[in-house]
Amino acid sequence: MDRQPLTRATPAPRVTARRQDPPESRRPSLVAGALVAAVVGASVLVGCSSSGKSASGTASSALSVAASAGSALASAASQAGSALASAEARASEAVSAASSAISGIKGGLDAKGDVTVGAVTTGTDGKSLAQLTVTNHGEQSYQYVIQVNFTDGNGKVQDATATTVQDLAAGQSVQATARSHLTLSGTVKAEVANAVRY
Repeated sequence: MDRQPLTRATPAPRVTARRQDPPESRRPSLVAGALVAAVVGASVLVGCSSSGKSASGTASSALSVAASAGSALASAASQAGSALASAEARASEAVSAASSAISGIKGGLDAKGDVTVGAVTTGTDGKSLAQLTVTNHGEQSYQYVIQVNFTDGNGKVQDATATTVQDLAAGQSVQATARSHLTLSGTVKAEVANAVRY
């Protein structure tokens, strides 16, 4: 009798349960269900009372505080806008006044080339000071009127002034100081906007 070789019985494959994500078509309904639950939960909280105050009263107080905060922010923004407009108006008036001092001189000659301006410093009164060097390149004595504009770091005019130099002899140089009318902050520069001699 032939003997058959012994074989081991192969165990049946193990089946493990795996969690499957819901099909794509079910996901929106699950999200919608979660949103509904959140809304219902919020409604229940509003209806509950806490510490002797109703939640609706608390919510009303919160809304009142939020409205007050919004009003305060709007007021601050309005004041900041008004301050900016006021500063721009003052700068415009200063430029106009300095320009008028120059334009009021009859027969004046352009003298911007006779004036150089140095770095801006701050005086003890907080006003900005620009040191000017005026050199008379003419052949006779002249008086000078110089418009100096004070600008911020971006070149925007913040203030302006007119500075006068009396009886500068031919070939001579003199130091003069242009002083701002306003107290300026941040980076302040000075430029000779116009100058005449007469």
